Amino acid sequence: MMERFREGVNGPFVKIVLGLIILSFVFAGVGSYIIGGNANSAATVGSAEISRGDFEQAYQNERNRMQSQLGDYFASMLADPTYVESFRKSVLDRMVNDLLLEQHAESLGLRVSDAQIRTMILEMPQFLNNGQFDQEIYQAALRRAGFSAESFALYLRRDLIRNQLLTALQNSDFSLDGEVKAQSELIMQSREVRTVTLPVAEMANSIELSDAEIETFYNENSVRYTRPEQVKVGYIELSAEQLKQTIQVSDQDIEQYYQDNLDKYSTEEQRRVSHILVQGDAEVADNILAELNSGADFAELAQKQSQDFGSAEEGGSLGWIERDVMDPTFEDAAFALTEIGDISGVVKSNFGYHIIKLDELKDSIAQPFNEVKEEIASELADQKAVDEFYELQSELEKIAFEYPDSLDDAAGAIDQPIQATDFISAQDAPEVLRSQAVMQAILSPEVKEDGLNSEVIEVAPEHIIVVRVDDLRDEAVLPLSEVSEQVNSALKQVKGEQLAIELAETVLESLSNGDEAVLAEHDLQFGETENIDRRAPLAETVFAMAKPTEGQSVYGQAKDFEGNIVIVALDKVEVNVDTQFVSQVDAQLTQLNNQQDLSGILSILRANTEIDYYIVNQ
Repeated sequence: MMERFREGVNGPFVKIVLGLIILSFVFAGVGSYIIGGNANSAATVGSAEISRGDFEQAYQNERNRMQSQLGDYFASMLADPTYVESFRKSVLDRMVNDLLLEQHAESLGLRVSDAQIRTMILEMPQFLNNGQFDQEIYQAALRRAGFSAESFALYLRRDLIRNQLLTALQNSDFSLDGEVKAQSELIMQSREVRTVTLPVAEMANSIELSDAEIETFYNENSVRYTRPEQVKVGYIELSAEQLKQTIQVSDQDIEQYYQDNLDKYSTEEQRRVSHILVQGDAEVADNILAELNSGADFAELAQKQSQDFGSAEEGGSLGWIERDVMDPTFEDAAFALTEIGDISGVVKSNFGYHIIKLDELKDSIAQPFNEVKEEIASELADQKAVDEFYELQSELEKIAFEYPDSLDDAAGAIDQPIQATDFISAQDAPEVLRSQAVMQAILSPEVKEDGLNSEVIEVAPEHIIVVRVDDLRDEAVLPLSEVSEQVNSALKQVKGEQLAIELAETVLESLSNGDEAVLAEHDLQFGETENIDRRAPLAETVFAMAKPTEGQSVYGQAKDFEGNIVIVALDKVEVNVDTQFVSQVDAQLTQLNNQQDLSGILSILRANTEIDYYIVNQ
C-alpha cells in the first residue's frame, strides 16, 4: 500500500498540484511578510519598533521569574493556550508602555549624561566585590543576561530617562490630611461582638424524613444524582522514558562516545583581554594604536581614552572571555592573538572601533572519563530510547490504522500491553487519558460509536497513546435505591439550615425589640465579648452592620466557614489609630494617586500614538 502511495506522489498530476500549492504560499504567505515588513517586529509604537528578539527575551525573563515564584502551579497554567496568549500580551503591553514613557520623557527634554551611566555602573551592588567594582563579575553578569557592555549602557540610559519622568510624577503627588485620617480610622477600626452559633449539623441530625419528602427532593434535584456518560477504554501507551528502562549501554559505547565528543566534556578555551573602545571615529582609534606601537602603556591609554564605561576604570580589562559571547568581529580578532601581550589592529564592530590586548590564556581542559561516565550512559540510553520510540511510533501508526477493529495487532507489533479501564467519565479518567486531545478522540463518533482505533495521540514529548472504546453507557439518573443515603443526607442538611435560619430570624426580631428572654426560651446564650478586626472570619457581616448607639447593641446574622448560622451582637465600635500606621496609609494613598496619574498619562499617550501589535501568541 505504501509503495502505491509513493508511486502516486511521484506522478505528474500530483507534482502540478503541489506546484500550485507552493506558489500560493509564495504569494499569500511569504508575500504578506514582504509587504507588511514586520517579520522581525513584535510591535511598533509611533516611529519606534519593539523587535521580535527583544520581546521574546522579555517574555522568557518574565516567564522564568514567574516559574521561580510559583513553580509547578505556573507550569500548569502555561498548559492553557488562552493563558499563554494573555501572559504574552501583558509582557508586550508593558514594553509598549515603557516605550511610550521613554518617548514622552524625551519630548520633555529629559536626558541622562554618559557620566551618570558610568557612575551608576561602577556603583551597582551586583558588580561589587568587597565594595569595589569587579570587572570579571560585571562581564559575567552581562553575559548571563544576554547584554554586551554597550547594549547594557543603552538599557540603563533608557531606564533612567523613563524613571526621571516617573520620579517627577511621584514627587508631584500628595494626599490630604483629612483623607489620610479618615482612611486610617476606617482601616484600624475594630468591633466588639458577642455571638451565638446555631449548629446546622446537629439540627439536621434531629430531623426525621418521610419517604415522600425524600422522593420529592430526589425528583426535584435529579441533576445531582445523574451519572454522566461513561465508557470503558482500552489503550496502548508508548513512551521513550518507558523504553529507556529496558535499554543497556555497553562500556565500549560509552568510551567511544566520550572520545568522539571530547569537546563537549572540556572547558572552553578562555583568554583574558583588555580593549580600548572608540565610538564613531576611526582616525582617533588609529592615533591610539600608533601611540601603543610607539610604546605607550595600554592601561593608561584605556583609562584616559576608552569609551567603554565599565572597563576603562580597570585599564580596559574585560576579564575572561569564551567563544560565542562577544561581538563576532571582536571575538575573531581577540582569539587570533596568540602571544600574551599581543595587541590587535583597529577592529570595527557594531559598537565602534576596538584595540584589543591579550593579557592571559587558559587552555581547554577535559573532564576525566570516570566523572562523566554515568552522564554519558544516561544520555546514550536516552538517544537509543528516542530512536526506538520513533521506529515503534511509525509501526504503531501503521498497524493501528490497517487493523482498526482491535488493538491486538498493534500491541503485538510494538510489544506493549493493552491496558483497560472500567467505566469512566472525563472526571475520573486515569491521568494519561485526561488530556483534551485524548478525551476528544474517545468521544469522537469514529471511536465512541463505530468502535475504531483512534489515531496516535501525543500526550507529551516522546509519549503517545492509541485508544478505543470497548463499551459505552449513556448518561442516566441513578435510581433512588442507589443514592438514598446521599439524598437523605443532603435533604437533612437543607432542612437543618432552614431550621437554623428560621430560629435566628425569630431570635433577631425579639432582640431588636429589646426582648432578651427569647434566648433562654430556646436555650441559647451569647459567648464572651470578642474584639475583631477586618481579618476575622465574620468581618464581612460585622463591618457591614450599623454602628450601635451608646448602651444599645445591633444584631445581625452570618454564616461561618462550617456552614453554621451565627447570631451576632455588635456592642461597640472602637478606633485605635497607630501613628506609625498613619504614615503607611499616607504613603499608600500617595502611591495610589501616582498610579492613577500614570494610568491617565498612558491612556492619553496610547490614544495619541499609532500602535500596532504583530505577534503575541506565536
